[in-house]
Amino acid sequence: MSTDRDTNERIIIAVDGFSSCGKSTFAKAIARRLGYIFIDTGAMYRAVTLHALEHGAIRSGMVDEEAVVRLLPDICIDFRFNPERGASDIYVDGDLVEGKIRTIEVSNCVSAVSSIREVREKLVAMQQRMGRQRGVVMDGRDIGTTVFPDAELKIFMTAQPSVRAQRRYDELTARGDAVCYEEILQNVLSRDKADMTRAISPLRKADDAVVLDNSYMTVAEQMEWFEREFRRVTGGDC
Repeated sequence: MSTDRDTNERIIIAVDGFSSCGKSTFAKAIARRLGYIFIDTGAMYRAVTLHALEHGAIRSGMVDEEAVVRLLPDICIDFRFNPERGASDIYVDGDLVEGKIRTIEVSNCVSAVSSIREVREKLVAMQQRMGRQRGVVMDGRDIGTTVFPDAELKIFMTAQPSVRAQRRYDELTARGDAVCYEEILQNVLSRDKADMTRAISPLRKADDAVVLDNSYMTVAEQMEWFEREFRRVTGGDC
């Protein structure tokens, strides 16, 4: 799809779902295909979690919510395009943190941090500003329900927990991290529970979202599925 398409014809695509479903990989791929902007909201919550860890607001896995809130006014989060990856990297206060936010330590604490009302309010406001120009693919937990409830295309991604844990294990070991599959599986299950039961913007499928279970789908099959849904919503090809 042409990148110079009229703004009024461009839509907002919300991709929600469980952790380690490949939401970011999928969202990046369709953004590249459409010439849209990709915004990884999960990375934003991970960035706040990393910032809290580095500033002592999380100790021994325990989140000091008041300390996290005190850090919020001064934290600066932005995305910068990395031509070598063909995607955007996330920065906190000018420092590249793309690798640091993917550790198991951050994964173990991010659900607790993202459940803090002030954290969600700050990041949702940032995400809504980012999406004002439309032509955006945004992935996270509450994009179709809270951030952009009027998004033209809402996708809810899921996959079996064992499949998601294996994907995460493969990703981390390929990077050279020493990790345990069982620990990752427990992290996946605990994050599912925390995300679905939190008081503020819990993870749930929007009533008008379409479900993509990619447990046993190839990347090509997922793209074919997306193309059908895009045509259904817009009446045009991508």
